[in-house]
Amino acid sequence: MASLVIAEHDNKVLKEATAKVVTAASQLGGPVHVLVAGQGAQGVAEAAAKLQGVEKVLLADDALYAKMVAETMETLILSLAGKYDAILAPATTNGKNYMPRVAAKLDVAQISEIIKVVSADTFERPIYAGNAIATVQAGAGKKVITVRTTTFKTAGEGGSAGVEKIGAASDPGLSKFVGEELSKSERPELTSAKIVISGGRGMQSGENFHMLDKIADKLHAAVGASRAAVDAGFVPNDYQVGQTGKVVAPELYIAVGISGAIQHLAGMKDSKVIAAINKDEEAPIFQVADYGLVADLFKAVPEMEEELTKLGY
Repeated sequence: MASLVIAEHDNKVLKEATAKVVTAASQLGGPVHVLVAGQGAQGVAEAAAKLQGVEKVLLADDALYAKMVAETMETLILSLAGKYDAILAPATTNGKNYMPRVAAKLDVAQISEIIKVVSADTFERPIYAGNAIATVQAGAGKKVITVRTTTFKTAGEGGSAGVEKIGAASDPGLSKFVGEELSKSERPELTSAKIVISGGRGMQSGENFHMLDKIADKLHAAVGASRAAVDAGFVPNDYQVGQTGKVVAPELYIAVGISGAIQHLAGMKDSKVIAAINKDEEAPIFQVADYGLVADLFKAVPEMEEELTKLGY
C-alpha cells in the first residue's frame, strides 16, 4: 500500500507534525512519499527527505502554493491521488481545511483524527470528546486520513530519500489568499510546547493571566486557556485548549483555575503529566490530574513563582 503524506510547513521549516504523520503512514505498510507544496520550499523538501521511512519527496514549488488554500491544494492532491492507496495529513487547521474536499472528490469517507493504526484498513479514533475510542474499518477504495499527531512518535532522521520536482496543478480559480494576521510570541507554540500552563474562568480577569505569564517565562512554557476563559474575553481565542480549540499533549500540563469540563479534557488529557490547582476539591479536573492542589490560585501561583525563583529558574 503506497501512502502519500501531505507536509505541514511554513515554506521555511518542516513542522514536527509531518514527521508524526510519516510514522502513522509507515504503519500502513508499503512505500511512503511526502508531498511538499509551497513556494521557495526546497529546504523543507530536503528536511522531509531525511525522515526515516520516507522513500520519495515530491516538491511542487509554485506561487500557487505559497499558502495552503483548500481549493488549490485539493486540485494538486487529486492530480497525484491515482498513484496512492492512502493519503494522510496532520489534523491541523490546514489539514482539516483541504482533506475533506479531497475525500469528497474521491467519493470516500474521510477517517478523521486517528490515534492508532490497528491494520492497513482499521484505525482507532476518539469520539464523544475523547470519552470513547471507536475502532473503524475503511471500506474498499482510497483512504483519506487525518492524524491526531499528539499520539504518534516523531519519525527520526537519517533517511536519504530523493526529491522529485513536479509541476503545479491547474488553478481552479475559486478562491485566493488575501491575507492573515498572526499573533507573535517569544514563547513556544501551544501545540508543540513541552510544558503548557493554562488558566480557566477561575483567573477572573485577563490581567490575572499575567500571573501565568511569569511562570511560563521561567519554565519556557506556552500559555493556554479553557473555553470559558476565552469566551469571557480574558485571552484571545488562539489560547484555547479543548475540543473546539487546540489539542495538546505536552510533557507537563498545569491547569490553573480550570474546572475540567469534558470539552477541555478532550484537548489535554493525553499530556504525560497533569497538575491541577483548584479551590474546589470536587472539580472534574482532579479525576485526570496526576498531581492536584486544592488551594486558592491567587496564593498558590505566587508561591509557585517564588519557589521557582529559589530554584534558579
